[in-house]
Amino acid sequence: MKPTKSLATKMTVDDPRWQRVLDRAPSLDQPFVYAVKTTGIYCRPNCPSRRPKPDNVEFFDTPQQAAAAGYRPCKRATCGGTPLSQQHAAIVSKACQIIEHAEQLPSLDQLARQVGVSAYHFHRLFKAATGLTPRAYASANRARKLRAQLQKGSLVTDALYHAGFNASSRFYEKSAEVLGMKPSDYRAGGANTDIRFAVAQCSLGAILVAQSNRGICAILLGDEPETLVRELQDTFAQANLIGADAKFEQLVAKVIGFIEAPAIGLDLPLDLRGTAFQERVWQALRNIPAGSTASYAEIAKLIGAPTSFRAVAQACAANKLAVAIPCHRVVRSDGNLSGYRWGIERKQQLLELERETT
Repeated sequence: MKPTKSLATKMTVDDPRWQRVLDRAPSLDQPFVYAVKTTGIYCRPNCPSRRPKPDNVEFFDTPQQAAAAGYRPCKRATCGGTPLSQQHAAIVSKACQIIEHAEQLPSLDQLARQVGVSAYHFHRLFKAATGLTPRAYASANRARKLRAQLQKGSLVTDALYHAGFNASSRFYEKSAEVLGMKPSDYRAGGANTDIRFAVAQCSLGAILVAQSNRGICAILLGDEPETLVRELQDTFAQANLIGADAKFEQLVAKVIGFIEAPAIGLDLPLDLRGTAFQERVWQALRNIPAGSTASYAEIAKLIGAPTSFRAVAQACAANKLAVAIPCHRVVRSDGNLSGYRWGIERKQQLLELERETT
């Protein structure tokens, strides 16, 4: 003798909406959600989660009705709610704002609590989106504030205070890592800093490569070598610019080789000098594979600032490390090429070289 179905089971099975749940069919014509009594969660019919027992199911016409009955929304990306990628971007964006406005860096646990996720999950999300750990991002943000204060002519001690450095002695131990030079030298426009450079020719025209004691600080492209040298002088007005020797020219040859054959990669230390936001963008650009492109909007979402696509474009324009920071791989949302600091023709040529050699 077959067991009889419970009333709850029969009501669910007889409801035409149950078949939609079994088929994972979107409810476009007659929207509804189903709730699971044992989990306290409501889902849309196309949710990919394992199907519940019919006697545990309750149907609602709207999510608001399910919420009023005490059920929580499903957080799966494909369940019709906010996609997980957007949820993650919002978490990272909120964390960046907290860090940028905090007088003292909150601990990892404090940050995680403020954005509503576990410390482990938050750390993983933040690094995946920005390429930096929360602590490294905070350090970059403090360095940005310090550079801005020093460029205004502030006293070094005042600049340290405004940037959030509590112990000046500890900062001075690492000032070369933060600024690439002593704070007083940075304030004086790069005084007492040696920058080696050389100019050569490549398939894109003239190229200038410059290196500080931290790494490559400029890769400039243009038509005339003299113009590139003047640009370097304007950027590092008080630095000691030193014409390179034969050993340095080998490094220049390595950069040129990378331009002509992008697949070989460019494994060189870089001296990045930008704001915290710019460095987030530049890190994201370095993750775009050769031969591929991404839109400004996609980069903005990737770094957790989905509405900042114009700021992403400005960060690309501020890049002084052509090809090493591949801003030529960023295009408009429709796939068309947009502006490039070193000329739209060079951007097109770089992309064609990458497609041919990768």
